Amino acid sequence: MRDRNTDLRIIRTKESIRDALVELIDEKSFEAITVKDITTRAKINRGTFYAHYQDKFDLMTKCEDEIMLEMSKIAKQNFPGVLTAFETNSPTATLFPIAVLIFEYLNEKSGFMKAVLGPKGDLSFQTRLKDFMWKTLFGNDPGALIKEQNLLVPGQYLASYIASAHIGVIQKWLDSGRKESPQEMARILSTMSINGPFFAAGLKK
Repeated sequence: MRDRNTDLRIIRTKESIRDALVELIDEKSFEAITVKDITTRAKINRGTFYAHYQDKFDLMTKCEDEIMLEMSKIAKQNFPGVLTAFETNSPTATLFPIAVLIFEYLNEKSGFMKAVLGPKGDLSFQTRLKDFMWKTLFGNDPGALIKEQNLLVPGQYLASYIASAHIGVIQKWLDSGRKESPQEMARILSTMSINGPFFAAGLKK
């Protein structure tokens, strides 16, 4: 059985690899990065890198998977309350705590999220995020937030609209230096999501 020191060493090694990835994306884009760049920046040898990841694409995918898994856990743990809130006409109050938790998590992972969602990052990540949001919101899961039979427009367009809008807001927040707190961002996003952009613009009372 591995001892605790070994586990801590592995965690630290992975963190330094991921930190190196984020710094290098910012400097020269994901496309241009090599494994040698990553190992030099992380001050590790190639063997250590390959003990954890097959290549830079595997590293990127594992980082992205971890983010999506964590966001999925936050959403799913809080979904039952959201469903009840929609039935009792108080969705904003219940969506707000989930949005705070998501923004707190994104704040914690802001370096990676800004790099990967930026123009030098992984362009396929947005597509994966949208697909993840489609499955979380709709899916075939009986616990899905939105039921296909209740839709007023085709599901694929609704999911694309919601996902693109949310990702756009997150990108803007990350790019402008996260001046607003996770609580304030949750309020902004909840207002736009629940009441719609025309309400948020002050055009619809």
